Amino acid sequence: MSRRREEKLAERADRLAEEQAFRAAAPGGPGVEKPGRKRKAKAVEDVGAHLAPDAVPTGAPAPDGNGRAAGAGKSGRAAKSGKEKAPGRTKELFVPHRGWYGVGGGRVGYMDPPTMWRATTVQACGMWPFAAGSGSPMTGVPLGQHLFTGATVCGDPLNWFTRARYISNPSLFMLGMPGLGKSTLVNRMLIGLAATGVVPLVLGDLKPDYADTVRALGGQVISIGRGRGGINVLDPGAMGAAAARIGGEAGEVLKAEAHGRVLNMVAALVTIVRGRPMDDHEQSVLSAVLHHLRERTPEGRTVLLPDVLRVLTEGPPRVRAVTLDRGDDARYRDAVDPLHRSLLGILDGPLGDTFASETSTRIDPNAPAVCIDISGIGEADTQLTAAAMLAAWSDGLGTVAASHALADAGLAPRRWFFTVLDELWRPLRAASGIVDRIDALTRLNRSLGLGDAKITHTLKDAEALGTDADRAKARGFVERAGMVVCAGLPRTEMEDLGKVVGLSRREIELVSSWSSPPGWGVNGDNEEPPGRGRFLIKVGGRPGIPIKVAITDAERHLHNTNTRWTPNEEAVEQAAARAAQQVARAAQEGVLPGGPGTEAAGRWTA
Repeated sequence: MSRRREEKLAERADRLAEEQAFRAAAPGGPGVEKPGRKRKAKAVEDVGAHLAPDAVPTGAPAPDGNGRAAGAGKSGRAAKSGKEKAPGRTKELFVPHRGWYGVGGGRVGYMDPPTMWRATTVQACGMWPFAAGSGSPMTGVPLGQHLFTGATVCGDPLNWFTRARYISNPSLFMLGMPGLGKSTLVNRMLIGLAATGVVPLVLGDLKPDYADTVRALGGQVISIGRGRGGINVLDPGAMGAAAARIGGEAGEVLKAEAHGRVLNMVAALVTIVRGRPMDDHEQSVLSAVLHHLRERTPEGRTVLLPDVLRVLTEGPPRVRAVTLDRGDDARYRDAVDPLHRSLLGILDGPLGDTFASETSTRIDPNAPAVCIDISGIGEADTQLTAAAMLAAWSDGLGTVAASHALADAGLAPRRWFFTVLDELWRPLRAASGIVDRIDALTRLNRSLGLGDAKITHTLKDAEALGTDADRAKARGFVERAGMVVCAGLPRTEMEDLGKVVGLSRREIELVSSWSSPPGWGVNGDNEEPPGRGRFLIKVGGRPGIPIKVAITDAERHLHNTNTRWTPNEEAVEQAAARAAQQVARAAQEGVLPGGPGTEAAGRWTA
């Protein structure tokens, strides 16, 4: 019997019991015959035929074999026989357990289920045994609900490394098909970590996906690109300022580290322009030039790339000494000319406008969040993309090193950082130097006090790299990640991933089902793919945690990766107003039916 039918039968039984109670309590007793008595008795028989014996409401007279309530016809038979029983005790008015039937009776259709609340053991410690513990991780940023149990799931690389000790490396690697919410989940981690004092660093936002969120957090957004802003790769930035503030031996160590970071950055730019790495003697020449410039440049003035070309042209003794020219100017020119040509290619080529002048906006070491927006660089400009990405990472990681140096010296509080590298496939293909930089980061982020999140589509993105060495390094990103998060992926991709992180057959089938598109009949505005917002979190050999992420309106407003496909409401209204004005003008000129001069034309036809 269906639940709806059971409710209807229960309502009829309650109504019957009420009528019987009214008749029993009415003046004259139940023996008084009233109009419609036979019809009501028939209703009693119908209800009794369909109700189980235990379905009669508590307190109602039990029906007899004829479907009538017990004692319903006894008074009538007693009247016929001339006998009448002595009056017993006064019968109480019957109140159904769901209230009186009718207007004002307080009738309820069903009992409301109890409300479920979630609380910590500190808040709800006295409510046991009415509280049930959760079997999902509760340390870190609230991510969503467990797909099967509905329990809240919390987690992020930093909290799982520092507090929960679930992972041995504060890093996250995420894979999934486009449009399933990968950036949205990382964006939630970014917001949650920022609320706990962690500084998010988006060092190269390619779309951008995180600029609006960083602005909402009160952070700093720096735009890099032609006509937007540039980075002076020779500027020591926060590391130079920290070294001057610390002073002493620790300050000199930080200066040496800043020098090495600048040298590596210029070498990376030369590698991008040439398409191959610099020679070892060229790096020695470049290092000597940078030392010469630091010693000769007045306080308060930064060194620029054109200054490096000027020193190479002049050929001071310190620079000539590392070229082994032995006083021969021809030998000196042969040693420095290849480097000179490459630097000219940087300044006069596609990178010059971005790296030839002062830094437009320096990273604020005290900002609650930082985003370096390089979305203004075109998709086809791979050289500038790689150079801007390398410069952003060099500047950002220099800021992290400076912050830790100040904290070690007792001059600033200790701060943790969380870096985001979205669309990993694009910088990986831009230049091999990116692979080396990310590879070093994944090995040293524990000592740097730095957590990171890397996002890409599939493992096949690593297979598209140019050399076997780069491909091996890229595959190591997944192997060394503390957390691996999977959105919807094809079955073949999940089977390849299972060889690295150890996925069960059930987990492979579950994640593969999330990669299916919506049905052909879907035509609503709010319809989504079946796998959007669903993720599987894997940590080592543990069983995966499937979660469902439901974003808030604020998150949806801040993080819309389909802005180019979202209609502009104001623009649509303006276009409609212009169209209405054009139609009205055309009607006045007689072009459309209804305007002046159209009466003689008769009825308008297509």
